[in-house]
Amino acid sequence: MHDDRRTVEDRLRRVLDERVRPCVHTDPQPLTVERWEAPGEPVPVAEALSAPYAPAAAGDEWGPAWGTTWFRVTGQVPHAWAGSTVEAVLDLGFDRDMPGFQCEGLVYRPDGEAVKGLHPRNSWVRIAGPASGGERVELYVEAASNPIVNVPQTPTYEGDRLTASSRPLYRLARMDLTVFRTEVWELVQDLEVAGSLMEELPLEDARRWELLRAVERTLDALDLHDVPGTAVRARERLAPALSSPARASAHRVSAVGHAHIDSAWLWPLRETVRKVARTASNMVALMDDHPDFLFAMSQAQQLAWIKEHRPEVYARVKKKVADGQFVPVGGMWVESDTNMVGGEAMARQFLYGKKFFLDEFGIETREVWLPDSFGYTAAMPQLVKLSGSKWFLTQKISWSQTNPFPHHTFWWEGIDGTRIFTHFPPVDTYNSRLSGREMAHAARNFREKGAASRSLAPFGYGDGGGGSTREMLARAARLRDLDGSPRVTVEKPAAFFEKAHAEYPDAPVWAGELYLELHRGTYTSQAKTKQGNRHSESLLREAELWAATAAVRTGGYVYPYEHLEQLWKTVLLHQFHDILPGSSIAWVHREARETYARVRAELEGIIDGAQRALAGEGDRAVVFNGAPHARDGVPAGGAAPAPDRTGAPVTVGERPRGGWTLDNGLLRVEVDGRGLVVSAYDREAEREAVAPGHAANLLQVHPDFPNHWDAWDIDSFYRNTVTDLTHADELTVAETDGRSATVRVGRSFGASTVVQELTLRAGSKVLLVGTEVDWQESERLLKAAFPLDVKADRSAAETQFGHVFRPTHTNTSWEAAKFEICAHRWLQVEEPGWGAALVNDSTYGHDVTRDIREDGGQTTTVRLSLLRAPRYPDPETDQGVHSMRYGLAPGASVGDAVREGHRINLPERTVTGGASSVAPLVRVDSDQVVAEAVKLAEDRSGDVVVRLYESHGGRGTATLAPGFPVTSVTETDLLERPLPGGHHSWEEGGDVRVTLRPFQILTLRLGRSSAR
Repeated sequence: MHDDRRTVEDRLRRVLDERVRPCVHTDPQPLTVERWEAPGEPVPVAEALSAPYAPAAAGDEWGPAWGTTWFRVTGQVPHAWAGSTVEAVLDLGFDRDMPGFQCEGLVYRPDGEAVKGLHPRNSWVRIAGPASGGERVELYVEAASNPIVNVPQTPTYEGDRLTASSRPLYRLARMDLTVFRTEVWELVQDLEVAGSLMEELPLEDARRWELLRAVERTLDALDLHDVPGTAVRARERLAPALSSPARASAHRVSAVGHAHIDSAWLWPLRETVRKVARTASNMVALMDDHPDFLFAMSQAQQLAWIKEHRPEVYARVKKKVADGQFVPVGGMWVESDTNMVGGEAMARQFLYGKKFFLDEFGIETREVWLPDSFGYTAAMPQLVKLSGSKWFLTQKISWSQTNPFPHHTFWWEGIDGTRIFTHFPPVDTYNSRLSGREMAHAARNFREKGAASRSLAPFGYGDGGGGSTREMLARAARLRDLDGSPRVTVEKPAAFFEKAHAEYPDAPVWAGELYLELHRGTYTSQAKTKQGNRHSESLLREAELWAATAAVRTGGYVYPYEHLEQLWKTVLLHQFHDILPGSSIAWVHREARETYARVRAELEGIIDGAQRALAGEGDRAVVFNGAPHARDGVPAGGAAPAPDRTGAPVTVGERPRGGWTLDNGLLRVEVDGRGLVVSAYDREAEREAVAPGHAANLLQVHPDFPNHWDAWDIDSFYRNTVTDLTHADELTVAETDGRSATVRVGRSFGASTVVQELTLRAGSKVLLVGTEVDWQESERLLKAAFPLDVKADRSAAETQFGHVFRPTHTNTSWEAAKFEICAHRWLQVEEPGWGAALVNDSTYGHDVTRDIREDGGQTTTVRLSLLRAPRYPDPETDQGVHSMRYGLAPGASVGDAVREGHRINLPERTVTGGASSVAPLVRVDSDQVVAEAVKLAEDRSGDVVVRLYESHGGRGTATLAPGFPVTSVTETDLLERPLPGGHHSWEEGGDVRVTLRPFQILTLRLGRSSAR
């Protein structure tokens, strides 16, 4: 037989596009259209329904960027359509290939009830089926004219309403009443499934040719001049081929309705509020028509938005949750970034997310759902388990540029040894359409063949929302048991995980972080957003600590439960994986800066009020230490009189060839005439920290123009070109009083300036660097380099509740791909017996490289990534003045790095009052065991909750001494629910003894009888 497959395939595509699909909706009757422009920001529905509407028509331009236009469409179903299914087709001017990234609409009835959302692949509204004829039609459409800012990815000022143009962006298209031709629609689905499956099968597979001939017979049976009249006959020709059952060995796909909605990205938060309402309305409407349809939605924040802003939609969602069709998943407040979120904040993501699902729906989510975050911390498995969850799902690792991830179903082992059952869908998208191509790819791509047979496919339009469609459900129905295809079953994620786990209990183990070999620039982009996050996390720690202490110690102080929860949720929202990483439009980050300023002010107010309640009336100066380690005579979590600085005074001497020498008896620092640190000598160890012939705190500028994804990516070739900033415009001793000494260095480069203050304090082995940059560069990367005289085979970088080791060599492509890495408050390198650390107050991006000394020894260079300047999606990313602090700690062990990292992020506070001191609410007698949080219990009982973790990476024991009467000690999960004990011992009236494995997190609830 001749090979005519190309002819049949081309014929199928043209007939579908030009003859069959256009006949799904026929007999168009134009609706009467009127419009009203909402002034400024979106208005309540009631206001829009009663607004004065003016005449409009298809073809009219509408919508300046970020505007809202309300359309009223009215008409009457012709009597001749009695018995027909009638739908309105409302096309706002859609580009069919961009659902979620352009104009969108939400349809309402005259009584204000939301009907469904509109987007390019879902522009219909059911009016009647079957119609009686004569029905009155009146619908309102809230149309959002969101600008298209993702095609092409070039700089644009449309990403902020303050800078966007006022020109109309869209042209109103079709606004018709139509007859919906069910059999034609079914024929479209039949042909799409058969055609897409056919093209994915191997040429040597007879099934491919069977489908080809069936498609050919179907097209022959179709009268192109009377598609509706011949659709049934055509379907009959194809039916036998679509009823052939799947092979016994066919891969099994668990299809989960889904709409990955970015809580902010190429749209602001306020638009996401509307996106989730549109999507939820669509999904509950689809559930009404398809009782077997299941839709999974993560991100408690998004459901909370629906509850607050669209209560009538939320009522429908709650009913569908109760019916088992609308499935909450994930258990986090938002789908957050996991690289940069602090440990306690990550715990609160689970606390507030899971608590919302429990309180609102009575549902304990078991799967953590993070398809799109940019890599996953090695601390996650323990946090997942402590949240009461047991499964993890991600998709983004498929984006890695260098190394294909070796598993799709596996056990993921965290830094403490906890393992969780994890799935990485081989369909390679979290926005599947359940096409034949996607299903075939999932089956081919699945790496567990021979040992396992199941994978999961989230299906539905996402990113900008929209969700699943009736077309996707039609594909799922046809692919349920079809020869040549995987078996597709629409089911809950939990059902998939239960089956996959039972089938593959001995899945392979992946230990450590799930590092994404892409989007490394997100550790640095939008520095003020990252700084706002870090500072907010630190302030929240202090606010809870001092408020809990004041509530327990003083009679009149009331713990601000609701205020703290509201502030936590605000910070957690801004940890979403396109906000904290710096990959959103300018509007998002402008608002984030404003929000962080408000959060800071409110938290400072809580801290000040609690500390004044503790200090009382008087004129004594008392110093509060919010860090988990004692310093300068002030206990951790307590207060004491202002101490005299211990240790030798700091001296300043002028260097013969220019520059200055700072010395405090512990550390001697030499700053040369260029303002660079050429020596940092550890007097106790008699070791030089700076690599010979090199200079530390060397600012370096690189070109930064990645091949794709400007705000997201740093490509390795940036290192090929570097400019060292070695010229000093200013070099002076700015301060010296014996307790500290500061050298001030000023530089200029390009259109930018930087002023640094290098400070050494009495009794400290840390050289602090305060840096203020007026950053006016574009597509540049600013780094601070510290070449260290250390032979380090690996670096230790702080992550949540511990640290992760990474090799400093590039032996394999896996190590070479980690040319930019994330660290929290510190990064440390060492050789046996001596090391050094860099600590910071708001920097996350780092790189670590190795070099060879002239004498053959090895040195290690650690660099901090301070600022970037990408132009998409925010064309003015990071332009302006930035202030940040970091420090070099020669001789630092991991324990020293932990202590100094907390210290630079939690500076002491001085308050005037009558108390000479404030005893800590709890004392921990070992620096190895860190109290990361001290707070009152979420249930408002007044019990004290203390979260501890082992910070050195070894077995740890410690005694926790409560500073108040304790009636019970209970180990809990992150939601403060009791867990089986075993990691503590306590006798009533005594202290608590804890024993922790490496990096273990332990949450203790200390009961108080007087609080109840």
